[in-house]
Amino acid sequence: MPIHPTPRPGIMEISPYVGGRSTADGHTNTIKLSSNESALGPSPKAQAAYRELAGTLHRYPDGGATDLRTALGALHGIDPERIVCGNGSDELLQLLAQAYAGPGDEVIYCRHGFLVYPLATLAVGATPVVVPEVDYTADVDAILSRVTERTRIVFLANPNNPTGTYIPRGELRRLWGGLPEHVILVVDSAYAEFVTAGDYDPGLDLAGMAPNVVMTRTFSKAYGLAALRLGWAYAPPAIIDVLHRIRGPFNANAAALAAALAALEDQDHIVRSCRHNEAAMRSPPGSPPPGSRSFPASATSCWCAFRTSQAETLRRPIAFSANAGSWPVGWSPTTSPTASELRSAWKRRMKPWPKCSRPSWRRLRQRRAANGERARALLARRAGRPRLGQLLARAGLA
Repeated sequence: MPIHPTPRPGIMEISPYVGGRSTADGHTNTIKLSSNESALGPSPKAQAAYRELAGTLHRYPDGGATDLRTALGALHGIDPERIVCGNGSDELLQLLAQAYAGPGDEVIYCRHGFLVYPLATLAVGATPVVVPEVDYTADVDAILSRVTERTRIVFLANPNNPTGTYIPRGELRRLWGGLPEHVILVVDSAYAEFVTAGDYDPGLDLAGMAPNVVMTRTFSKAYGLAALRLGWAYAPPAIIDVLHRIRGPFNANAAALAAALAALEDQDHIVRSCRHNEAAMRSPPGSPPPGSRSFPASATSCWCAFRTSQAETLRRPIAFSANAGSWPVGWSPTTSPTASELRSAWKRRMKPWPKCSRPSWRRLRQRRAANGERARALLARRAGRPRLGQLLARAGLA
């Protein structure tokens, strides 16, 4: 029997990360909601900066991301020396686990927290401690009850990914105040730009004053630079020093740095992206089908839990995020379809009935805003096929 190299404990317990589906059987184009990609895309200024870099791709990037850290410091009013950039915030989460946890240690995160947390924990041989939630929201008391002498890190996505729920400022402070000094609280604020609630706190002030708090952010969501993989962390000087010691020397690539710097200068584009999100939150696409459980619109998501069979049906042609048995299926306004994408989905739904007339999209939306029930009845009548009207309503297109 051949002898194979053996990985260290914990590695084989990791299930490889599987991203959300980008395709749906029988459809050439889908609207993918599961990865929370920007509906508006990156700033035109960021795109221009990316293109301008084409002639210098043979040059290494600035290993310290100096210009970007300076710009981030100016935008948020923080010390750029306490910022470290990474290949997506994912890398920074993994570096924190690598630096501060290992065999015999414990790392705490919520049941429906970001999937990178258990991956990072198991990769360093530490023990994941999964904490239950209340209505898919982090429970501070439950987290604190599971802290032991072996606890090294508490990962908290706020707002949470994928549920979009968040804990307010007072609860965040109470969580930090209840942790021992040796435990690092990592506040993952990837969706902070989209939150408008007055009681929300991304953790910026807490990371600035506490010796054991780290806030992580990303350019993948509101800034629309997911393909370039760039994130950053704000933390106490001692933790920043540790992260610099173990990160790769050129872990943030030149294209990402250039595009991000330009994107920071175009805050008008961020405002438009956030307004798009806010508008979509006010008008989620249709009503959930019977047998599902719907939840109120939260910080970044409108969503409901479906049975597996329902989730399979609703994946076509709009790809929802789903994991049978444990994860909710969600509609994220962060990546809600644009008007042109919805018109394209409309046309695909209409293909089996080519002779059916299609009302004006704008007129239909106006009628729905004025009287949703009347609009749906009108749609079914004009299409001449009640079943078609039901399908469109279920897909959120009526």
